[in-house]
Amino acid sequence: MKLSSKLILFITGSKLAIVLLFIISLPFLVDGIVSEYTNYSLRRQQDKVISIVNKKGINYYLQGDDSFGSYTMLKEEYIALEPDSQNLYIDTIKVAQRLVETDTLTYKILIHTFKYKDKNYLLEIGKTVSSINQYNKSLQRIALYVLMGLIALTIIIDLVFTRVLIRPLGKIIESKLVNRKFPFKGQSVPVKTSTQDFKYLDESLINLMDQINIDFEKEREFTANASHELMTPISILQNKMENLLADDQVTEDVAMSIVGMMKTLDRLKKISSSLLFISRIENDQFVKLASVKPADLLEDIKEEIRHRLEDKSLTLTIDVTDKVTLKNVNHDLLFQLFYNLINNAIKYNVEQGSVALTDAFNKQGNYTIVIKDTGIGIAPEDIDFIFDRFRKTNLSENVGYGLGLSIVKSIAVYHNIDIKVASVVKKGSTFTITFPKNMLV
Repeated sequence: MKLSSKLILFITGSKLAIVLLFIISLPFLVDGIVSEYTNYSLRRQQDKVISIVNKKGINYYLQGDDSFGSYTMLKEEYIALEPDSQNLYIDTIKVAQRLVETDTLTYKILIHTFKYKDKNYLLEIGKTVSSINQYNKSLQRIALYVLMGLIALTIIIDLVFTRVLIRPLGKIIESKLVNRKFPFKGQSVPVKTSTQDFKYLDESLINLMDQINIDFEKEREFTANASHELMTPISILQNKMENLLADDQVTEDVAMSIVGMMKTLDRLKKISSSLLFISRIENDQFVKLASVKPADLLEDIKEEIRHRLEDKSLTLTIDVTDKVTLKNVNHDLLFQLFYNLINNAIKYNVEQGSVALTDAFNKQGNYTIVIKDTGIGIAPEDIDFIFDRFRKTNLSENVGYGLGLSIVKSIAVYHNIDIKVASVVKKGSTFTITFPKNMLV
């Protein structure tokens, strides 16, 4: 999963967790706010009553009576004032029931005693619990809508900021890693960013790619020079051994030893030729101007390799359309690529086995050719290394020099062709060669 996707999931998940927590705690929060506001409102009314008493006297409320009581039309609020004969100091707010006319209602009541002209009075101010709570649901909905709006706004802001923040990382990946083929060609351009970590990463990748190119060039130069220089002494030794064999004075035992040495020299010559061939491919010494029909190419290979099929009683079937033509390729290199793959399918096959070649177009419009055999297969631990030079599989019984598939890989990279391998031991291997659609005529 991409870093941006993880950040988006984290941001969205954290915001949803906040919303869920807020929804759970919202009733308690609203109840607490309403309760505190009611207490505040009752205190304000208390202060107002005492202020009026101090200014206008207690008779403003009592009007000559022993007590005062007043309530609203719907009995939602009431005020009661009477002398306090017990001379207690009370100042509290509580929930209690009161009988108002014939109705018993539950009120939140402020009870407060105060002294006026050396006489204690008891003040009660009440508000029905039902009237206090009647707006709770509405307040909860409003609070929830506001929260969801703020959460949505913050998510949008976070997403925009996250995309802007990690955009340089995406550019670094796109310019330095995605669709970059080794060896890296062209000068790497630094990505502009104000984030020091991304800048350091970009510079490190550029330095690493430059160093890899330098080391690769040295290896390629050494391989080409060594392979080329070895050809001359090998040829000289072969000529001298052939001259020795032509000498009548050479005994049979010596002749057999010379033949054995010539076989060793021949293997060394083939290895040097293969390395030199790989070096020429990697140095772009082959032109890619030809147009090739895979069907015709595979039929030519079948004719050339027919005798090997007969030696092991193998069946080679080619079910490839003749309507596909590849452009901007090198005919000889493609011939070598398919020849090596088919040759391996024959070499490591079983008696009376089969090799089948089919083609198709994948969902992306790329053209694929599949080579499937019934051979001994490749061990799972060797799959990732079969294209390495001089690497032999555990099932190969030391046949060959480990360069055939390395040549295949070099040709594939040179043509921007993709090769996938699937194999099951003792059941066979499948090579899938994919040509990009821009190579099709």
